Formats: sequence, C-alpha cells, structure tokens
Amino acid sequence: MKKRKPSALNQALEFAGSRRYLSYLSWVLSGVSAILSILPFVELFLILSEVMKVAPNFSQATGIVRRGWLAVLFALLSMLIYFAGLMCAHLSAFRAAGNMKRALLQHIAKLPVGFADEIGSGRLRRVVLDSTADTETMLAHNLPDMVQAIVTPICMIAMLFIYDWRFGIACILPMLIGFCMMFQMAGPAMKEDMKQYQNALEDMSNEAVEYVRGIPVVKTFGQTVFSFHRFQESIDRYSKFCIRYTQRCRKSMLLYTLFIHSAFAFLIALALWLVKGAGAAQDILLHFLFYAMLTPVIATTMNRVMFMSENNMRLSDAIARVNEILDMEPLPEPQLPRKPQDSSVALRDVTYRYSQSAKDAVSHITMNVEPHQIVALVGPSGSGKTTVAGLLSRFFDPIEGSVEIGGVDVRHIDQAERMNTISYVFLDSRLLKRSIAENLRVAKPDASDAELNAALHAAQCDDIIERLPQGIHTVLGSEGTYLSGGEQQRIAIARAMLKGAPVVLLDEATAFADPENEALVQKAFRELAKSSTVIMIAHRLSSVRGADRIYVLDQGKIVQEGTHDSLVAQEGLYRSMWEEYQKAIRWKVGDAA
Repeated sequence: MKKRKPSALNQALEFAGSRRYLSYLSWVLSGVSAILSILPFVELFLILSEVMKVAPNFSQATGIVRRGWLAVLFALLSMLIYFAGLMCAHLSAFRAAGNMKRALLQHIAKLPVGFADEIGSGRLRRVVLDSTADTETMLAHNLPDMVQAIVTPICMIAMLFIYDWRFGIACILPMLIGFCMMFQMAGPAMKEDMKQYQNALEDMSNEAVEYVRGIPVVKTFGQTVFSFHRFQESIDRYSKFCIRYTQRCRKSMLLYTLFIHSAFAFLIALALWLVKGAGAAQDILLHFLFYAMLTPVIATTMNRVMFMSENNMRLSDAIARVNEILDMEPLPEPQLPRKPQDSSVALRDVTYRYSQSAKDAVSHITMNVEPHQIVALVGPSGSGKTTVAGLLSRFFDPIEGSVEIGGVDVRHIDQAERMNTISYVFLDSRLLKRSIAENLRVAKPDASDAELNAALHAAQCDDIIERLPQGIHTVLGSEGTYLSGGEQQRIAIARAMLKGAPVVLLDEATAFADPENEALVQKAFRELAKSSTVIMIAHRLSSVRGADRIYVLDQGKIVQEGTHDSLVAQEGLYRSMWEEYQKAIRWKVGDAA
C-alpha cells in the first residue's frame, strides 16, 4: 500500500525544522490579535450607548474618555501582537524557504545533467525560485492572515447576534450570498485552473530561455520573434487561458464584490422597516450605527477568506512541483565500481528516447573509437549527435544497449572516476571573469604556472597570452580585455588539456572561430589527440577533414562512416553536405543577384 504523503502545509513546515513551532506561535498570536481587534468596536458601541442615553445632557457621559482610551489600547495591542506573530512567521518561513532551496539544489546536483534538458531550464528556475517563494509567502504572510480570517468572522458573528439578531441577519445575508459567488470562482475547479496557470508560466519561461539563447541567430538572419513558433505559441496559450478564465469569473466576481460591500444597504433597509414607533427609534439608531461601523470589516474579512483558498491552492501546487523534482531518482551508482582500461570508446546497439518524445533520439547506434583517435559526428540538426555525446557522458542512460569507455560500461564507473575520465569543450564555452590562470585551474586547482603555460602552448594560445598586459594573470573583462569566440575556445581546449582526461568531447568547438582561429584550433586538436581520444561534434565540415573517422548521423541512425576522402568519394548524405558547404564558402554577395 502506497504511503500517503502529508498535506502540503505539513510538508512546508517540515522544511522549517525546529522553527516550525514559531509558525504555530504566530497562529496563536494572530488569533489573539484578531480578538483584540474586535474589542475597540465593543468600546465604541458602549460609548454610543452612553451618549444616546444621556442626550442631550452629554456632560453626564463620564465613561467616554476611559472607553476611548481602552479602544486605542486594544487597537495598539492588536497591532503589536500581530507584528510579533508576523516576526515569528517570517523566521519560520525564511528557514523553510532556505532549506527547500538547499534540498532542491543538493538533489539537482545528484541528478544526471540530461534531466535539466528534458525538464527545461526555465521550468527548473521557476521551481527553485518561484515555488520556494510561494511557500515562504504562504508561511510568512498568508497563514497568519488566514487565522485572522477565521477568528474574526467567528467573533463578528457572535457580536452580530448578541446585540440585535435582526441586524445580525442583515449583515450575514450579503456575506452568505457573497460566499456563494466566491465558491464559484475559488471552489474545487480552481485547483485545476491554478495548475494550468502555473504550467502556462513554466512553458513561457522555458521557451523564453530558448529564445534568448537564439537571439544571435535571429539577429544574424533578420528574423523576428515569429521565427520561434513555440515561444509565440506559449504566449498565445497563456493569453487565451487568462482571458478565458477571467471571462468565466467575471459575473461571479461582479456579484461577489457587489454583495460584500452591500451590507450597509441591507442595514438601511432593515432600519427603515423597523422604525415604526418613536419609542424604539433610539435603540434601532444605536444598533444601526454600531452595525454600520462593522460593515467595512465584513468586506475585508470576506476578501481574506477568498484569497485564503487561492493561497492554499498555490501552496499545494508549489509543494507538488518541488516534490516532482525531489522524487526524481538519480542514476544508480555501481556497487562495485570499475576503472576504464584505456581511452577507447564504444557504443553497442544503443537506443535512447527522451521522456516526452514519441520517437527515438538515437536508434541502434553502434560505433567503436580506438584510443587517441579523432572521431567526428556530423549530420543535420536533430540527427542525434548531441544525444550521443550525452550518452557518453552519462547525462542519461540508454534504453537499450551499452556505452563503454575503456572496455567498461559507463554504468559501472562511479561519478568521480567518470568526471576524471571525460573532459568537455562546449559550443559556447564560458570563461569566468577571472584571470586566465584561474580559468585554467578550474580543471586542476594545484597546477603550477609552468603547467598552465605548457597547456596554453599546446592549445596554440601563445599569441593570446603575448598580447595580454599581465599574461596568464590578466583578468578577463578588466581594462577592456576581451577574447573573441575562437580565442575563448582555444582557452577552453587548454583547460581540457590541463585536466589530462583520457576522453575529450568537443561540441561545435570551432563554431565561433574565424579561418585563422580555426586553423589554430585544428592544431590544438592534433596536440590533444596525442594524449586523449577526441570525439567532436561539428557542422562546419572543414573542421573534420583531418578526423581519423567520421560518423554521419541522420534521424538518430548512423547512415555512413569512414574518412573524409572515402565519404566524399561515395554517394550519400556526407557528399551532399560537403557540396553544400563548398557552395556556401564560395558564395559572394554578388552571386545573389
């Protein structure tokens, strides 16, 4: 039998640890504050009663000053106790939000890197930041207000019927009608609406991130936002949902607002109906004035009750999204880890499909890479090149088949050993705004300056270091010191060389390089292959001409393999791609005429 999880509120309080008792204390203080906030109205009623009894001899009203000060005292005590409750609630809420973020980030660090690609970085950011913020807001503000929203109506209803039950009914009736209208908006159906709303925001977040990442392409080719159809569609879905929801709630919201603010009108109608004799007029006027003072409190209380149900749903949704991440299982680590025997790489009948995809990203891929070879993966976008690299890095595990490094299945290599075995140079390698030396020491913290210079020399970075004012100790970004995309890639390659990993994965490592930089990067590749096996993903085919073996992928399958010369000599996708590439580099502006 599946164990039932605690409620969303209990789970949120668990993150607060020992400080959850401060939340309980804040509720008590908030309830006391709610009771005290009603007492000034009692004192005002007694003042009105005394004044009307002695009228017109107002000098006989001796209790006005004392009761006035008591009203002020009760109001001040109510505020002070409420602030004390809020302070307790905030201390608990901050601890809960901090622990929740810590738990999420620690768990995310254990998850395979590939999960972030599947869930989407925008969605992940919303869970880590927004869901924890919603939890903090609920514990710090909404829960104390919720207690007041419960205690205040109870006290008010008691008061309404103690003094004059007829006026009490006149005040309660619009509240009940308003509550019915509120239930139509914030009832059980709203839970699904809240989920759809949060999903729409996450979709927009994900697509916005992808759009921002693609801005260089958009600007290069003069495209507009409509080039990113998924981003546009996510905005349209959000817009349609919001419009549909607000239109559905429009009538209920109008009637709700009308009735919770109409208690005063009900009181006037009742007072006019009750005033039939002069003898009863004074008591009716007294009760009318007293109940009229309470009507603004009724509207405020009803608004709190309405938002109380919405806030509960927001908390439930936030906790559910946090649990979705925390419930994800890391890839299993081997019980008896093994070490790779050499730097060979092999994929044996590997198939992998992303969780939300209907088709395989790669299907029955088999390849063998010998130690110190340079192997290239080429093919159209979406052909599975990056997925192969992800499988080699164990960002995720194959559905079928096995991935081996040094004759050992990557599932039998522990994480630390795997990270020492594989090094990466990505398409958009980022350098920290630190010195060149500090950027390199990310790979090997104890490396000497001599080791740094040797790695930079092997990566063909001598010209970069020579023009920097302080050599390897120059801080990037300071005094206008910046590197081009190709230069950053060479520094990244130097970092990979310094790490000395047996296997190096290069993802579009020459994409941002001009012809001069590309030639230097190619020399760096050859130096790298002397000590490591190099697997490179490339669209620019000139960068793979010197590869020992080229695998051509299309729709998740290897359709060709061989050297550059052998592949160009035969019919197939590679020769077609090469011919298109040759046309592209020979193209001139005048050719477009």
